[in-house]
Amino acid sequence: MPELSDAHTAQPGLAGRRVLVTGGTTGIGRAIAVLLASEGARVYICGRDPRHLDDALARICEVGEGDGISIDLAEPQSIDRLFKAADAYLGGLDVAVINAAVPADALAETPMDDLHYQIAVDFTAYLATTKAALDRMEAGSDVVLIGSMSAVSQGGGSSIYVAAKTGIQGFAHSLRQEMGEKDIKVGLIEPGFTGADFQYPDYPPEKQRELIDAAQMLRAEDIAAATHFMLTQPRRTAVSLIRVETRLDHP
Repeated sequence: MPELSDAHTAQPGLAGRRVLVTGGTTGIGRAIAVLLASEGARVYICGRDPRHLDDALARICEVGEGDGISIDLAEPQSIDRLFKAADAYLGGLDVAVINAAVPADALAETPMDDLHYQIAVDFTAYLATTKAALDRMEAGSDVVLIGSMSAVSQGGGSSIYVAAKTGIQGFAHSLRQEMGEKDIKVGLIEPGFTGADFQYPDYPPEKQRELIDAAQMLRAEDIAAATHFMLTQPRRTAVSLIRVETRLDHP
């Protein structure tokens, strides 16, 4: 038999890990929840639409174990409801994937009520759900924050979203340092242009399929694969930032 001890490094598995995925009913969050469940993790998801929740759970339960709740994280009391329900199902927490977000546009063109809602979901709830997750975590746990390449490109037309995702970028960097000594890893994944219902109505399903086939749009499953990689590295390593971009620029 060949000697392979120095050919690779041991990677921990996901079987039995207790995972919360916010925004886990559609798009990137759904893809992450399905992949982690297929690897033996027990997952708990949340999302705003009960129909999307039912659809996601049906798929998750085809490949593994999961449950979830329909909830709007813009409402502060909803975070307590989410974590009480997750506690009851999971009995603890090893991994939190903080992903729930809504589209947000240019500041000058956004009504004030919409502005407050978008910031509540895309920034305030990110921090609040991370805090609630950390309160439940012990050494050996992981937080994965799903950001956006918008924090890098900072293009016009989406200044509210850019503000939120740039804030998450800085938050991840600082929180990583705070939690390192406790053996709680914090990673940030910044997806580029990714197909999901998040992109409707500008990019309907048929247009998304066309762009994915042309390597100008990512699939949500591509971000799930990056999350899987981040979560299966040895504890001594911290893959702290992954940027996933399309091979070709989108039009």
